[in-house]
Amino acid sequence: MDTKINVGNLPDTTSNDDLRQLFAHAGTVALVSVIKDRATGAATGHAFVTMAARADTRRAISMFDAYRLGDRTMTVSLARPRLVRGSGRPA
Repeated sequence: MDTKINVGNLPDTTSNDDLRQLFAHAGTVALVSVIKDRATGAATGHAFVTMAARADTRRAISMFDAYRLGDRTMTVSLARPRLVRGSGRPA
């Protein structure tokens, strides 16, 4: 099991520090990345949290999936590996 977690349905005001503090209740947080829109810089309501250990990852998913943060109910699951896409240019 990997240690990267996909977190969705976040309030727009959620920061990296907010998530780091929350997920620290489940174990050691290695990295937090709140995703922002490239054009506007506004948060998209989505983030990735990487936990230091697999046991911490499992604990975080069970603790925070369907957890209410602000006015939203978060979705928390194991992140899937990123797909490598072609350049879209003819060969």
